[in-house]
Amino acid sequence: MMKIGITGGIGSGKSTVCRLFAERGVAVYDSDAEAKRLMSGPLRPALEARFGAGIFRGGVLDRRALSDVVFRDARALADLNALVHPAVREDFEAWAAQQTGDYVILESAILFESGFDDVVDRVLAVMAPERLRIERTCRRDGVAEADVRRRMAAQLDDDALVAKADYTMVNLFEEDLRPAVMLLDRKFRQDANRK
Repeated sequence: MMKIGITGGIGSGKSTVCRLFAERGVAVYDSDAEAKRLMSGPLRPALEARFGAGIFRGGVLDRRALSDVVFRDARALADLNALVHPAVREDFEAWAAQQTGDYVILESAILFESGFDDVVDRVLAVMAPERLRIERTCRRDGVAEADVRRRMAAQLDDDALVAKADYTMVNLFEEDLRPAVMLLDRKFRQDANRK
């Protein structure tokens, strides 16, 4: 089965693009959501040992508390990634093996940074202007612009994404995405059936 990675910076519209693929019947693995699940479950003891029990409130991961630590301390971020990335990779591989479609999608904001690009056959980078990404993220997450910029600084910039991706899609308006998703879905299905 063919595996497609979809990536892009925070607020670029990866989730919107993935939702449009899902509407066409494509199975999508949301690495961020699955990482949250894994961190609140099997990874919890290791996370508490490294970052303290304060990153959990009422048994649930407090993402804001964890973000406050890891986006201010490069070593803490590296430690978090060393715990989470291998678990997400293993979970994705097990999930993909259970799927039956022509191809599956792995959605990850940090596809290249995490090394997940080596488990997919093709990569689609979703792009959007920086100002639009900041506005979307502030509105969606209820965070300050400085917080968004700090997260953006931990991700690859657009030039690096374009250089590494097989395909790029600019997300200004959702109505413009539908035809592009339809064309790529058709191409991916054709390519998957040639394998």
